[in-house]
Amino acid sequence: MCFFWGSPGVIFHDQQAGKTLYSWIAVEKRFRPGEKLPNEVELSAQLGVSRATLREAIRLLTAQGILTAQKGRGTFVAENASLPGRFDLENLPVERSRLADLFEARLLLEPELAALACRRASREELARILALAEQVRQDILAGNNRTDSDQRFHQAIAAAAHNDFLSHLSPIINQAVAESLRLSEYEKSLAECTLQDHALLLAFLRDRDGAGAKRAMYLHLRRAMAILGLRKPD
Repeated sequence: MCFFWGSPGVIFHDQQAGKTLYSWIAVEKRFRPGEKLPNEVELSAQLGVSRATLREAIRLLTAQGILTAQKGRGTFVAENASLPGRFDLENLPVERSRLADLFEARLLLEPELAALACRRASREELARILALAEQVRQDILAGNNRTDSDQRFHQAIAAAAHNDFLSHLSPIINQAVAESLRLSEYEKSLAECTLQDHALLLAFLRDRDGAGAKRAMYLHLRRAMAILGLRKPD
């Protein structure tokens, strides 16, 4: 058993489904307190797990007060669920100084996650990272909102690093940054930057070149900061 980082006392078996579902609730806010979860067939498909695995994940979350089962109605996010407070960045102001702090945090975190993912990702995890990168590319070329696909791409890299502490901080930062950039006038330039930088990053990931992936991720974030005009003192 292990503690899930972000909400003290929440315990999981080594079960990715439970951690992913918790992240969807506590970090990405896909399901709000009081909201009903999709049915078993739909939710297990979204998670990419069997219905038996999903039931175990729901059982664990229910035992910790995150979910509540209502007979004849389904499973709901508990109204008083104990969700992360200290690391919940949903309500951060989108001031430029705060945005610069967020990007600086990403600079410290995500290059190392990319390096770890090169060494630790399974074939299936690497294939998922590549598939998500292609979805980001398709969204950009089609002029679609890429926020969701880009988040899932970075989260897949974090998950493939196989470090619970690091992987569960990264989605929180990505969520806050995505929200602050959703209506940004810099989106076109950022999209062009993403197309170029992701291609380089993926080449290193395919070769499992950790040093190269680390550098590529660092340069990607630095370029985004330059486009946004964000500066932090050296």
